[in-house]
Amino acid sequence: MAKEKDVRIRIILECTSCVQKILNKKPRGVSRYITQKNRHNTPSRLELRKFCPYCYKHMIHGEIKK
Repeated sequence: MAKEKDVRIRIILECTSCVQKILNKKPRGVSRYITQKNRHNTPSRLELRKFCPYCYKHMIHGEIKK
């Protein structure tokens, strides 16, 4: 019997604002969160508003590749 792919997968969310700042200025760091998503319900990339400790406010965190 073949193994099916897992429905729930782990994803990494990265602050989109910090990534842009690294290109322009001296990098301080990048905020990242690890979470899970259901592959069948959300096949596209996930974006959530999470707190970024480097920006000191809630910013949009987007899904990145592993």
